[in-house]
Formats: sequence, C-alpha cells, structure tokens
Amino acid sequence: MYLFIIGWLSYGFDKVDDFKLQDLPPKTKFSVIVPFRNEAKNLPELLDSISKLNYPKSMFEIILVDDDSEDGSASIIDRLIKDKSVDFGQLDILVIKNERASNSPKKDAITSAIKVSKFNWIVTTDADCILPKFWLDTFDESIQLKSSNCIVAPVTYHGKQSFLNRFQTLDFLSLQGATIGSFGIEKPLMCNGANFAYRKSLFVSVNGFEGNDTIASGDDVFLLEKFIKQDAKKVHYLKSNNAIVTTNPAKNSKNLIQQRLRWASKTRHNTYWFTKVVGLVVLLGNLVCLGLIPALYFNVTTLNVAIALFIIKWSIDFLLLFKTTRFFKQEILLFSYVFSSLLYPIFNVSIALLSFFKSYEWKGRRFAK
Repeated sequence: MYLFIIGWLSYGFDKVDDFKLQDLPPKTKFSVIVPFRNEAKNLPELLDSISKLNYPKSMFEIILVDDDSEDGSASIIDRLIKDKSVDFGQLDILVIKNERASNSPKKDAITSAIKVSKFNWIVTTDADCILPKFWLDTFDESIQLKSSNCIVAPVTYHGKQSFLNRFQTLDFLSLQGATIGSFGIEKPLMCNGANFAYRKSLFVSVNGFEGNDTIASGDDVFLLEKFIKQDAKKVHYLKSNNAIVTTNPAKNSKNLIQQRLRWASKTRHNTYWFTKVVGLVVLLGNLVCLGLIPALYFNVTTLNVAIALFIIKWSIDFLLLFKTTRFFKQEILLFSYVFSSLLYPIFNVSIALLSFFKSYEWKGRRFAK
C-alpha cells in the first residue's frame, strides 16, 4: 500500500505541468494578507521583497494584521514604510489590529483583513517569508489562462545548511512533493497558507472558516477542503519556479517538534477520506520500519527480508523526493537523504503519537491538542 500510494503521488507529480510566464499584460488585482505576531526580525526582509515585486503597485495592496505583537513589530513596519531607502512607490500598505472572535488567532487575522480588503483575489503569506520578484505576475497569468477559484503554490525553506535545517527541509519538501503529486492525480491533499490564493467571493460563499474556527491551526487545509467541495475543477496547483515562496525553518529541535505537533493537530479534523488514508498508510509504513529492529531481534523476520523492505521504502521515497528537490533546485539536500531517512521513521511516529496527548505552543501561546 505504501509503495502504491507514494508511487501514485510520484506519477502525479509529473502530471502537473510546469507553468511558464508568457509576459501577458497584468489584469488581476490582489489583496495580499500577512498576519504577524512578534516578527520584528523577519518583517524587514518580507517588506524588502514586497518592494521588489515586479507587479504594478496600483494593482495590489498589502494588509498586515498585527496579532498582539509584543516586540514592536508595528513600529518597525511604520519605520520601514517611511524609510526612503525602500521604494514602495504608490503601493497601499495597511496595518490593522486582529479582531479576535474564535480559538484561532490566524484565522481571525485573515478574516479581519478580508473584511477591509479592496480586491477580489486574496493571497495569503507569512511574515517570515521572502517573496520572489515575479510572484504576483505568475498568479495573474495563471488566473488569466485557467478558470481558477483557488490556487495552491509552492513553499520551501531558506537559511543555513545545518543538519537540522537539511533534515526538516527534506521533510518539508516531501510534503510539497506529495501536495503536487496529489493535484496531478486529481485528489488534492493539502496546501500551505504561506502561498495560497483564492477569490474573496468564494471565501464568503463557503462562510470562511465557519465550522473549524475552534481549531487553532488549519487556516489553509480546511479552506482547501471547502473549495474542493464547492468546485474541485477550479482548484489548481501553480507549479512554477517564479511562484516559490521561501520561509524560515524552525530554529531548533524544540521549535520543530512544536511546529509539527501544530500541523498534526489538524490532521484528525480533516474530512477528506483520501487525506486520512494517505496519512495512515505513511504512518504505518514508518511504524513497520521501526518494527523491523525488534522483529530481527526476536527472529520474527530475516535480515534479508528486513533489508529488502527498507530498500523498497527508501527507493520510492527517494523517487518522489528527487523530483521535488529538482523542481525546487535544492538537489544538494539529497546528500543528507541516507542519514535523514534512518531518522525519519522515528521522527514521524513520535510526532504522530505525541499529537494525541500533548498540546503545543505557537507564537508564545499554548493551544490544546
């Protein structure tokens, strides 16, 4: 089952065509929403990348939503906007306060921004992201050439190449590869709110985050599920190097565990059966890998069978990861794959088990599991 599912996703990866810019005149107007909390260190890089966007400044707006920051983030934004060394031109940049109404600060922030947004196309990203120069151009041309209501786009990590960063980047890219592959087989699994676009009218028609606003995370996947139910044929993946948003990896192992617990917390609330099946098979596949050690010790299986099973899993994982790293131009990470693949089953199973018992911390707040 594991071999079949990962192989199917790998096949689907190639079914999603690479999107190439055609230098079409821009037509779409965007409201770019950036929720932030205590992001003073990251906001300068984000705003710098925003100032360098190639898209006409009159055709998009930036709405930054302050979620009770305690590090002077808002004043840093104000200073950077007034700083003449950063050219924002006539770009509208609005900073608003988050209007809390649910158990999910980020969902409230996005909802607050949409209420005051001027344009019909909403694009969400995060405050620790760097946006590529032709980011909005790529979204615009995709919208012009396809009949889209929702567009999922690629995300990867930037930063120093420590072992921890390489490990979590490979893990993250495996999720990106599975995401792209799932669109190729017409069974979209997930998306990432750091690079996610949809029509405001669609958001309103599905009643926004209503129905899952008691869950702290999931501002992206739960919306995706709603959009798919509304009209799956108008939900597309934007497979383009010009659309890749980069973000910071977790700073240390503690933060990495907290991040993955946050991600895992929303998995049990997914309503799409295919997502649940894939998640279960991946978990069982990694559990079997861990079980090979005691199985060998107690002579339940032979060394040849154990090696064969591990090589089969290792090979099919490598196939999908190779395609993904090649698309993201991060093939150098594959040198870490052998060692990372030995640690990953332990990491995957541990996070899955911990998610049933532990709460998690995010942005200085603790949330129930």
